[in-house]
Amino acid sequence: MEEGEPVEAGQPLAVVEAMKMENILRAEKSAVVKSLNAKPGDSLALMR
Repeated sequence: MEEGEPVEAGQPLAVVEAMKMENILRAEKSAVVKSLNAKPGDSLALMR
């Protein structure tokens, strides 16, 4: 995935591993990627 790339509602965006399980994060709505703040293998934190 790259900046400026369109995504469709329901499209997988990232796979998060937690407690030996994989959770797929999907786009809630159609949009365009504005920026990427993580690379493959990075640890992600919930941001509010």
